[in-house]
Amino acid sequence: MFNQTMQKLGAERSAIRELFEYGNARKKEIGEENVFDFSLGNPNVPAPACVTEEIIRLAREMPPEKLHGYSSAPGLYEVRLAVANYIQSTFGVPMSADLVYMTCGASASLTSLFSALLIRGEEVVVPAPYFPEYGVFIGQAGGKIVPAETDARFHLDLGNIERAITPTTKAVLVNSPNNPTGAVYSEEEMTALGALLRRKSIGRKTPIFLIADEPYRELCYEKSPVYPMAVYPHTVVLYSFSKSVSLAGERIGYVAVSPVCTGAKELFDAVCGAGRSHGFVCAPTLFQRVAANCLGQVSDVGVYKANRDLLYGSLSDMGYTCTVPEGAFYLFLKALEPDEKAFCERAKAHELLLVPSTSFGVKGYARVSYCVARAVIERSLPAFRALIGEYRA
Repeated sequence: MFNQTMQKLGAERSAIRELFEYGNARKKEIGEENVFDFSLGNPNVPAPACVTEEIIRLAREMPPEKLHGYSSAPGLYEVRLAVANYIQSTFGVPMSADLVYMTCGASASLTSLFSALLIRGEEVVVPAPYFPEYGVFIGQAGGKIVPAETDARFHLDLGNIERAITPTTKAVLVNSPNNPTGAVYSEEEMTALGALLRRKSIGRKTPIFLIADEPYRELCYEKSPVYPMAVYPHTVVLYSFSKSVSLAGERIGYVAVSPVCTGAKELFDAVCGAGRSHGFVCAPTLFQRVAANCLGQVSDVGVYKANRDLLYGSLSDMGYTCTVPEGAFYLFLKALEPDEKAFCERAKAHELLLVPSTSFGVKGYARVSYCVARAVIERSLPAFRALIGEYRA
């Protein structure tokens, strides 16, 4: 009677969202202070002052029909030009406003790009672990996700990526800083990836594309990621202001197609067509303007770093095994038993809400999202101690 695929997606929420909703219900039952919700990557650090200032200024100074009216489908030209100029001046790569498409956040960027890029049956190689919705978005576009396991530090394993590439590979998708591990891929490994894609593209009708999903770009602690367009020409960058300036609920981001990418104009047109087919009339006009006037601004990363240091240090001292996150706001924790789902269910008995790694395409881990108030982490430590104590008993 209805589209069974869509019905299933609607009835079975992602494990992350399911846990988040469980946490909301549990907080009503026993009190918010008694639930340690590490499920959702929802920024808790306030947006930079420029965001609020711009909203107020625009509301006061701009006529309502411009403030809240439609923009052109790809976005306001002056906003796209600002984004292009920022990319050029900040990263030293060419960029054109005519190849920037403003979107309703990173998810809209991903769905539009996959629908534009993929012909049914084509594959996208994705280093694992990876954001769960990649598989949903790629599958809906008629493609197939092909995981390539990362190394012991969750960095790129070029051998695994090369073995995953087949004649039907259309793109490789990277996410750095990474959700769920916090890994930040080095310039050396990204340069090596670019060289691999050049070599594997020889003899193909179209090159293998590099897709860079970058909602966490500015949330780095020790080192910043190289800009992907600087290491490989056939690159599309997907960006969101959700995490960098704490605007997750406002849904604003963009697709940027490298001007030196093969078929750049045709690919951009396909992105616009995909957005049209999905019903994306235009990105939120007010927040297009806000984003353009706050380019380069970042919420206080120091808060996330302090949370990381407290959580990583405390859990390591207790005996948990985890890798130090280099960016984003996630800690990937080794489960205390082979079945990570059972481990996370056991954690729930201590009101610890952790996401099992099966959601991210690997086994044996749990994701801890530490974009929470420091007090939540502090109150959770006895629960983490009690949990590991159960396994030692």
